[in-house]
Amino acid sequence: MSEQAERSTPGKGLVNGLAVTLKTLTKRSTTQQYPDVEPDLPPRSRGVIALLEENCTVCMLCARECPDWCIYIDSHKEEVVVPGAARPRQRNVLDKFDIDFSLCMYCGICIEVCPFDALHWSPEFEYAETDVLDLLHDKNRLAAWMPTVPAPPAHDVLGEPSKEEATATRKLAGPGAATAAKTARPSVRPKPPTTATPEPPAAPGPTAAPEPPAAPGPTAASGPTAAPEPPAASGPTAAPEPGQ
Repeated sequence: MSEQAERSTPGKGLVNGLAVTLKTLTKRSTTQQYPDVEPDLPPRSRGVIALLEENCTVCMLCARECPDWCIYIDSHKEEVVVPGAARPRQRNVLDKFDIDFSLCMYCGICIEVCPFDALHWSPEFEYAETDVLDLLHDKNRLAAWMPTVPAPPAHDVLGEPSKEEATATRKLAGPGAATAAKTARPSVRPKPPTTATPEPPAAPGPTAAPEPPAAPGPTAASGPTAAPEPPAASGPTAAPEPGQ
């Protein structure tokens, strides 16, 4: 039977579909029955953005870096009198902080660029609305998500402290105290090259008197000079005999 004849067989597609259904009926379902069963989400899930208003300095980095332009910030300046200062200082006070989640694409750039950790990810995702205008969260609603933000993971015990922690520890310890950066030195340090230190000259003392020259004596190599022996005495000359 050709392929075209198989396609033209009536009811074959329905039979194939029912066969797949019968196979799946005998298997256990892996679909989570939401909302009866809540999903087990990882701790760093991107659900909704929470705002910690105390940390916000109105630097506008999050609004400028947002690719969707869905963050709206407004503020005003107030004067703060500092005791002992020559003139009062100014600080920014946050008036408006809105995020339009109907435009947000959950990229997380605003959270990454925030220099003071004013924005955090919350795993909560159940904030669907029947009206799209209700997806505009103001600062009060964003602050209400902060209790749902999971705690950050613990630091590695063997890792180096962050720059902020090292600065805070140094301030608490006071000036001149040994910090981790000062005490962390390699176990074996190369010894510097040693240079010979010249000894200081000795103090001049009393000059020793020169010893008198020794009396000349017999040379050890030649020995004592032998006295000359006296010449041997000549004996009496014999008298010549007569007749010779």
